[in-house]
Amino acid sequence: MWRLNKVRHKAGRPGGSLEELRLKRRENERALRQARRDRQLVSKRLLLNEDEEQLDVSMDTAPGGHDIVSLLHKLQHSGTDKEAHLKALSKVLRDPSAQLTFIKHENSMHLLVGLLTGSNAQCRLQAVRCLHELSHSSHTNVAPACLPATPYLLTYLSGPSTKFTELCLYTLGNMCPDSDVVREKLLAQGIVPALTSCIENQRHNLAVVEAAAFTLSQLLQARDAPEKIIPMVLKSTLPSHLLSVLTPDPQFGLAPAIECAWCLHYLICSTEDNKELLAQGALSQCSSLLVSLGGAVTEGNKEDGLELLIWPLLRCVGNLLSSCPVEDLNAHLSDAHLPASLCALVQAYLHTLPALARETVWVLNNLTAHSTEFCSALLTLNLVPGLIQLLPFSQGINTMILRILANIAHKKKEFCVKLMQLGLLSALCATLKMADQEMVIRSLDILFMMTVSSPVVAEEFVRQGGLSLLEVLQYNGAAEMRQRSTYLLEKHLLSYQQHITVDNVPDP
Repeated sequence: MWRLNKVRHKAGRPGGSLEELRLKRRENERALRQARRDRQLVSKRLLLNEDEEQLDVSMDTAPGGHDIVSLLHKLQHSGTDKEAHLKALSKVLRDPSAQLTFIKHENSMHLLVGLLTGSNAQCRLQAVRCLHELSHSSHTNVAPACLPATPYLLTYLSGPSTKFTELCLYTLGNMCPDSDVVREKLLAQGIVPALTSCIENQRHNLAVVEAAAFTLSQLLQARDAPEKIIPMVLKSTLPSHLLSVLTPDPQFGLAPAIECAWCLHYLICSTEDNKELLAQGALSQCSSLLVSLGGAVTEGNKEDGLELLIWPLLRCVGNLLSSCPVEDLNAHLSDAHLPASLCALVQAYLHTLPALARETVWVLNNLTAHSTEFCSALLTLNLVPGLIQLLPFSQGINTMILRILANIAHKKKEFCVKLMQLGLLSALCATLKMADQEMVIRSLDILFMMTVSSPVVAEEFVRQGGLSLLEVLQYNGAAEMRQRSTYLLEKHLLSYQQHITVDNVPDP
């Protein structure tokens, strides 16, 4: 279903079918998307020219006689063969050394821009392919050399040809990360309004929407984006268009939704209060889509690459939850199935993608931090036993689970009794023995909230032999653990030990 087989990052080698080359490029693309999960990663896209034969896409073939100088000379003096020479030039420009030779040659860019703006449509297409190859260069001085062409690339975004518009968008997107000068020039030339207009006019053309979202994501990852770019984007209609594309199209696939979700993530994580995005329903829409995806995963539907959409959605929801005013939370989150969906995602990816499971419990923590209703939902839907079973897992998952359980215990005294009934005390007895200091301290915090809330809980903890665990910490633990365990013992639990001892004395 994915359209990513049209994107490549490395050229193919001789041997094998064109379809195999496409599959390899698809895997490279997926690898880059996965790398973007844990950190913002600027990547470049090189569109596959589908009308090329397999040998044509090989970068292992030397330019031979079709070197840069001779091709430029032919383009300057030939009449009817310019299209063929441009096509040959685009292939030669896949070689990094040829890219440098091209930008150093006098009037080379002026010649290319002239062909880009000429009346011959095929020459325009081949000229933008040349620019596209240049934009994919690893040399940082190549993108600034292409600046004379950017006003025309932006103008062509309103054109009718999908293929041509895509090439223009990916070329602009590739140029964004290389230079502050390039980004500033593009901003001055109106790239944000151009992208807005492009997505608005082509909203039903998902190939163009995907390319536009990619270009926008490249802009939003710039170091100066929070000051110079994001305010412009938030004032435009781009956020509403991004939200409208979030739901994947069953025919086209996930790629446009993934790109738009990453754009929203970059907007959200760079903004303090997110008032504009919350007002546009970003939290409601992202969380509703997570509910749908969680339901699909529960039914066993793990479509290839589905996690790549789940990842940015989780980050959007988690960050929006932390910035949403507590009193407005229920208005933005009307779907009570969100906790269940998040728990389903944790279970689905716990072993295959533990980092994704950790991200999911982080969202669940933010969801329960200020909401009694969602804490109650975890208890009512019997989701807590599944969370308790995750306490032995490491990689940050168990500490986040303890945060969630602490959120529940903190909300109501009756919640503490329910947690006891669900077996949390015995689980805490196990976590108190762990070597992880943070796990022990968080366990002590939960234990304090539960034992203070109800004598029944305190008596049950003593009955399960919890005092001996606290005594061990009191004398052998780190300073913070000694202090907390001593306070629990002396202020709250020793009296229950005496009470239980008296109760257990046999009749004379």
